[in-house]
Amino acid sequence: MKKFRKVLDGLTTSSPGGTIGSPSCGSAAGTPTNASTPKEMDIQETLVSENFQLCKTVRHGFPYQPTALAFDPVQKILAIGSRTGGIRILGRPGVDCYCQHESGAAVLQLQFLINEGALVTACADDTLHLWNLRQRRPAVLHSLKFNRERITFCHLPFQSKWLYVGTERGNTHIVNIESFVLSGYVIMWNKAIELCTKTHPGPVVHLSDSPKDEGKLLIGFESGTIVQWDLRGKKADFRIYYDEAIHSVGWHHEGKQFMCSHSDGSLSMWNLRNTTKPFQVTFPHGKIQKDGRKESCKPILKVEYKTSRNSEPFVIFSGGLSYDKAGRRPTLTIMHGKAITVLEMDYPIVEFMALCETPYNNEVQEPYAVVVLLEKDLIVVDLTQSNFPVFENPYPMDIHESPVTCTAYFADCPPDIIPILYSIGAKHKKTGYSQKEWPVAGGTWTLGSHTYPEIIVTGHADGSIKFWDASAITLQMLYKLKTSKAFEKPKPGEGRAAELVEEDPFAVQMVSWCPQSRIFCVVGISAHIILYRFSKYDANTQIVSLEVRLQCETEDVITPSENENNPCFTESSPHSPQPHHQHPASPGGVTPEGNKDSIPYIKVKDRMVRVPPGYQAELVIQLLWVDGEPPQQITSLDINSAYGLLAFGNCNGLAVVDYLQKTILLCMSTLDLYGAADPYQRLTRSPRRNRQSTSGSFCMRGLSNFYSDSKKRIRTSYQSLTELSDNQQSIDMERSKSPTSDHVNGHCTSPTSQPSAGKPRVPMGPEGPRLTRRGPGRPPFRKAQSAACMEISLPVSHTEESRENSFSRSRSSSVSSIDRDTKEAITTLQFGESYGRKNDALPTPCLWVGTSLGVVLLIPMSIPTDHEERMEEPVAIGPSGTALMLKGSVLRISFLDFMGQLIQSPHEVWRDLNAPEDPDRPRRRKLVHFSPSSSQDNCGEGHLAVVCSEKQAKVISMPSQSCLFVHNITESSFVLRADVVSVSNSVCLACFCANGHVMTLSLPSLRPLMDVNYLPLTDMRIARTFCFTNGGQALYLSSPTEIQRITYSQEMCDNLQEMLGELFTPIETPEAQNRGFLKGFFGGNSHNFDREELFGEAAAGKGSRSLAQHIPGQAGMEGMKVAASGVVGDLARARIALDERGQRLGELEDRTALMMTSAETFSKHAHELMLKCKDKKWYQF
Repeated sequence: MKKFRKVLDGLTTSSPGGTIGSPSCGSAAGTPTNASTPKEMDIQETLVSENFQLCKTVRHGFPYQPTALAFDPVQKILAIGSRTGGIRILGRPGVDCYCQHESGAAVLQLQFLINEGALVTACADDTLHLWNLRQRRPAVLHSLKFNRERITFCHLPFQSKWLYVGTERGNTHIVNIESFVLSGYVIMWNKAIELCTKTHPGPVVHLSDSPKDEGKLLIGFESGTIVQWDLRGKKADFRIYYDEAIHSVGWHHEGKQFMCSHSDGSLSMWNLRNTTKPFQVTFPHGKIQKDGRKESCKPILKVEYKTSRNSEPFVIFSGGLSYDKAGRRPTLTIMHGKAITVLEMDYPIVEFMALCETPYNNEVQEPYAVVVLLEKDLIVVDLTQSNFPVFENPYPMDIHESPVTCTAYFADCPPDIIPILYSIGAKHKKTGYSQKEWPVAGGTWTLGSHTYPEIIVTGHADGSIKFWDASAITLQMLYKLKTSKAFEKPKPGEGRAAELVEEDPFAVQMVSWCPQSRIFCVVGISAHIILYRFSKYDANTQIVSLEVRLQCETEDVITPSENENNPCFTESSPHSPQPHHQHPASPGGVTPEGNKDSIPYIKVKDRMVRVPPGYQAELVIQLLWVDGEPPQQITSLDINSAYGLLAFGNCNGLAVVDYLQKTILLCMSTLDLYGAADPYQRLTRSPRRNRQSTSGSFCMRGLSNFYSDSKKRIRTSYQSLTELSDNQQSIDMERSKSPTSDHVNGHCTSPTSQPSAGKPRVPMGPEGPRLTRRGPGRPPFRKAQSAACMEISLPVSHTEESRENSFSRSRSSSVSSIDRDTKEAITTLQFGESYGRKNDALPTPCLWVGTSLGVVLLIPMSIPTDHEERMEEPVAIGPSGTALMLKGSVLRISFLDFMGQLIQSPHEVWRDLNAPEDPDRPRRRKLVHFSPSSSQDNCGEGHLAVVCSEKQAKVISMPSQSCLFVHNITESSFVLRADVVSVSNSVCLACFCANGHVMTLSLPSLRPLMDVNYLPLTDMRIARTFCFTNGGQALYLSSPTEIQRITYSQEMCDNLQEMLGELFTPIETPEAQNRGFLKGFFGGNSHNFDREELFGEAAAGKGSRSLAQHIPGQAGMEGMKVAASGVVGDLARARIALDERGQRLGELEDRTALMMTSAETFSKHAHELMLKCKDKKWYQF
């Protein structure tokens, strides 16, 4: 622990802009500067490295690119395999586990060891894995790698330890599940078929043991050959050669007949008494044409034949539709007696499986549901009702219903917000679901003690917003909001829609939410902002629309100043700003020639509309087209309910809106915000020219990048000096004279750079002088890509090959005018009580502005405090110039008091504006302020500002604006996300870098606490969706359909085992039905088959070592990690297990005693009967 009272005398430090430590992970510690530390600051840092550990917690959503499905009918848990090697195991709500194969190979097939707590996976790299499910984090026990043959099908009989493995060559191998080694018993393809057969039968597509006799193995080959192999006699009982290829086989439970599905859309039924031809062939969806021929049908990929006691058998299959019906959706067909039901699916069917009452294949199956795994959904159909309704899915499988474009994570929301959102959202739930309970109900899960309200907000490409309850590592949808309802439906061929086709005009780019006041803001891709208020009552309302012209005609070439690394700059002109006009002109003062361009892209509803309870749109802000040029994308947003203000910016400038009075307070270009304190030297502006073509650049919040539509790639705003030094001249660091400014309407007009003796030198490239000008291109409105599929290439270099590994390349803020747009974007905004000018005596409402060039500006505001005055008097705003400068784009601004505590932004207490009026208690605004002076009575005036950019973090003392600590986070990469979060009753700065490092820094000393190489940034999806929150948690979109939550808190890692659900619960295996003496005698004796005697090493010998290689798993190490992470919990579980074992042993002892008593009674009665009948003759009976 450290106390920061003053800077140590004699401590030698480097300049704040210098690099300290290794370039890969930044400097080794936060560097104190020469600025004097306030005497009132007494901060005792409590966070140490031991408080941090990074680990994954839980994954939500639908498994991306699913490939396989399995179900344990006794444990009632479901497993789904994916193309990327992932496994999701699902049970009752709360029981949700994700596992990943290290190889990343696609999962071909899954097989549960029924009621054994184990799972076998067959992967595309021809490896079998055995997973232990008896621990909360499943781990691989054994692996078996096939070297010479490709695995195509696996079958594990119930209560057997021998796994049948079919291969592409047509051979069938047998694997011991316990030791995971091959048996010497092999069924070769040339032995299975007749010797006279001239062609290879193809890969094995089906393996199953006969329900009548476990010693008979049915082998199906792709070519249409079916062989029943006698395992004891090592010979074929019968062989079937069918003309059509086989896809699957389903047995009748009596073992006397089976059904096959074929590639021509037919189903063939075979009887074991006569296997020369099928006794029934049907084309369920093939009609007879006029010429007498059958319609050609698609293949039936899978069929299941399930019997029922009280009704006809169920025949369930996928596919088989006729080819002539183009455009039909994928179907699942259920044939029950003469009734045929066709269920159309929204997505292609990957796999389906009927859920039956019994795990024994020789008993009446009694199917009660069918699980259907689609490419993008999971549904379960209720077979017990004639209309076959679906069950309501309790898992959050519809995150990707529309592609996710942004996320937000709130771990400290008020506890009353979740119930009220749920009550509103429950009114709009779909109906028509099955009334029965969800059949996948295995595992156990209890609400842990370390829970608090958490909400995840996702924005989508169709303009919808979803609120999710994320408490206790679960996920449940609370409420859905459709932002498109605030606009008129776009009519094709009208207005801009005729010129510009936009498939997703309402796609959400970012959201801002104040949970305390329940005010919600949405930024859309069409350069619009919607402000919502929450109400429990429906209302008739008319949405207010504000149109903002935020276009800039500057075409500047910017060069850094010579004192770029200085932490502070002089104040701007001392003139007091005047109140801004209500409707300002565009930043450049240029008005469009005609009104035809001054229209937004989408039209707001201009009539009274009836809105339901929930979030109700109150205000829509739209950026206008100017001179045929579309508005630039909004890159930053902040809202403050206490001030009643909303601020947003893009690469043209900044706008501030009073949403209480519905007026525009400020609309200014970024250049005008500087006033006289512009740290950059800029060339004289060129006059704006009318252009028919539109600009193609747009900015993305959080990165100092500009999207170039001509190349359709994100281009970086920084390149390192080392990359450019070979071909370019050195950059002149001289600054020009201070630009002149005059104040009109309370803000600076566009200053013009004065000519100086040393003109700014434009960097020279290989092709000569280059002036970076914004060229024509396509408008930024195009199909809204989800965050899952956006392409990224950072940084841009002169060769196409260098783009592949661009994330690890250096990005330096020293060069900013090469191969990029010259506009300075507003990248972050933060309202708060601060000191607008150096050495102010009292804090006032301020807006902190961060730009893509690393500049932080302060804008003080004068806001009336009285309620009536606030609704009538205007708010005065005046920029005060530069506060400080950093390397790279500014990402985050937060405030601490001199005790090191986080200062929350002021907010308004929620009030329902649609509630009935109470004359005794008039509705007035209740504000909650967290000013620096009120939060620290004994610590003097002032506060600390924590500013983080792509390269650096700085701690600034206010109001002196002196830099206390600086830390160079990274040189070889750049920070994508940064936030000041609370962890273990303290605060820290959390950062996520493009090279995959997750780092935490102490505050205010910026001392590195954790640096973990966790996740390399491979696409834009992660960059757009990664976000931190309080409690040491974070999330990102790990795939287009899944959200991955992680924690970097040691405390949560320790408690994670208690929060996760148990996959395996001890359940007695149901007993097999008594078949009866006659049925068992005449039906075959399947229970006397001893596989160990047949497949064991003593009888069959050892398997070929060159064919398959055994690889021991890491389950032992995983178990040690689990034990180390929660010793107390494990001891408690061990104690419980011992108690349960003792209880079971006691029950066993009681049952043994009852059996002994029963045996003695039986012996006594038998002896008495013997004595009674001993002397009788045979004819006396």
